[in-house]
Amino acid sequence: MPATQTDVLLLCGAYALLGVLVLVVLAGLRLPRWLKAAAVVAVSACYLVVFFATQHLLGWSAPAALPDRFQVLWTRVVEPDPAHGKPGAIHLWIEVLDEANLPSGEPRAYRLPYSPRLAGRVSHAQGEIMKGRPQGGRAQVFGTTADTAPQGGAVNAPSPNGVPAGGDPSGGGLLDPAFLGGQSKTVELAPLPAPMLPDKDIPPQPQP
Repeated sequence: MPATQTDVLLLCGAYALLGVLVLVVLAGLRLPRWLKAAAVVAVSACYLVVFFATQHLLGWSAPAALPDRFQVLWTRVVEPDPAHGKPGAIHLWIEVLDEANLPSGEPRAYRLPYSPRLAGRVSHAQGEIMKGRPQGGRAQVFGTTADTAPQGGAVNAPSPNGVPAGGDPSGGGLLDPAFLGGQSKTVELAPLPAPMLPDKDIPPQPQP
């Protein structure tokens, strides 16, 4: 079962447990039976509502912190619309990579705050993906380009399209809702490195 569905079921189970606890507490109180029954029904209805409400949240881009290392599967840049008060957004469909640059097999959608520089990087990465050139990325805490330089076979190739090197902050400061959600990281996109597979043990060839 996917991890997201497991989280939803755990959340609903927590509400069910809360209903049981309410029932236990009400059993020891001197209240009319109709009031106790109404309280139990209300709590039970709450976890049913939570279960169906969370189903509508599945599939939407999450405004959560990006993993440290990932492969970009697809992107979408939504430009700001000041006339309607929409700040814009950058959506990434990604897959987590391990230290050997191997994918996890569980794609997930993320939403980043819009910035012109990051939008340019993402648009370039999308173009490379459409040409059959896989793209990877890294996300680290704020810092200088030297501070966020990837190490150990990480995604750190310079962008070939003239975009300045270094990351782009995806949050706007301490009071930025994206910052509070853990999204204040430096995002770097570059061609996906080849997986770092261990050396194969080749048995010695028999001598003629």
